[in-house]
Amino acid sequence: MTQDVDVITFGCRLNAYESEIIRKQAAADGLTDAIVFNTCAVTGEAVRQARQAIRKARRERPGARLIVTGCAAQIDPAAFAAMDEVDLVLGNAEKSAPGSYLPRPELGRVRVNDIMSVTETAGHLIDGLKDRARAYVEVQNGCDHRCTFCIIPFGRGNSRSAAAGEVVAQVGRLAAQGYREVVLTGVDVTSWGADLPGQPTLGQLVARILKLVPELPRLRLSSIDAAEIDPDLMRCLAEEPRLMPYLHLSLQAGDDMILKRMKRRHSRADALQLIENVRAVRPDTAFGADLIAGFPTETEAMFENTLSLVEQAGLSFLHVFPYSARPGTPAARMPAVKGDVVKARAARLRAAGDAALARHLDRQVGRTIMGLVERAKPGEGGVARADDFTEIAFTGEAVIGEIIALRVTGHDGKRVIARSPVLEAAQ
Repeated sequence: MTQDVDVITFGCRLNAYESEIIRKQAAADGLTDAIVFNTCAVTGEAVRQARQAIRKARRERPGARLIVTGCAAQIDPAAFAAMDEVDLVLGNAEKSAPGSYLPRPELGRVRVNDIMSVTETAGHLIDGLKDRARAYVEVQNGCDHRCTFCIIPFGRGNSRSAAAGEVVAQVGRLAAQGYREVVLTGVDVTSWGADLPGQPTLGQLVARILKLVPELPRLRLSSIDAAEIDPDLMRCLAEEPRLMPYLHLSLQAGDDMILKRMKRRHSRADALQLIENVRAVRPDTAFGADLIAGFPTETEAMFENTLSLVEQAGLSFLHVFPYSARPGTPAARMPAVKGDVVKARAARLRAAGDAALARHLDRQVGRTIMGLVERAKPGEGGVARADDFTEIAFTGEAVIGEIIALRVTGHDGKRVIARSPVLEAAQ
């Protein structure tokens, strides 16, 4: 009996979407009895976990073909090629290319080209990556910025955008298939358009989608850079209720000196002003943020500035990362904060995030909110997601992919509880 191809994903949501493309391409190439590891390089721990998983897989499936790809493989292919367990190493550009999974011994075990030479977002990346509730469209890949802590541009290459017409057409096809929510995603989504003729903005793309695909109830953005929200996007937030009122900001810190040493393009005041401006035009907007604890040279006072930003900015959802030095980045050469201090600061930030989420959930109690059903079991209720990204656990009957009205009766600190959903689907 022929065994299937398994794809093991590490890291970001974008990697998860691309793993579906890998699975489809591997099947098209006729690959069988194999495991593909789609790796992440954002932290040293992510790389360690990938190597550990590869060794475990070889023990458990000694006859399987083990293929390693993703950002860690792109950045350091030799390290994975040196592992006896690995049969093939593919770069980020190669992992979804037709024929990559065919037997090509003449090409060797390492097929990793210069990612900086890639100038186009390949067509397969805008086919739409779907779960049962929503669909994702990758509109952009790569990054032109060089934050001192980040190795990802060397794994993803420079920023490149999918053409607006192709994006709109794909969103239209997904809406026609019945998807009620589409998420625009990429490595640096707000840089979309800078490499296209006329340099259109992300806000212009959003406006075009909403105008030309009127049957789509919900359009959502993935993580965005606070330094790049354009006037057209602000206008869409103000005027387009189908653009979801949730922004996940790549803030990273709340101290100006640390932001400067990170080579970020915004200050603390910039971040606060942006949030104030968005709330002025869309008061129901919720905000999430990525924050790094223990960046090199961070003093206690500097950390306190980041900690206090959580409440001052009214953030609701945090992704907290203990700083992890990546070899080859400028930050890795800066004076490090002691490991136990980094760990303690990350724990304090996460506690602040828990408190911030609880405050957000408190404000939802008693409200009727619209939720996109993500999971549901007959007779057992399910889980939905509000327009502002709040997770909702509900009782009652519903169908995955529906948008339903839910009456919030309480919360458990992580998500709101809706005990009596209004079962009529929203129009």
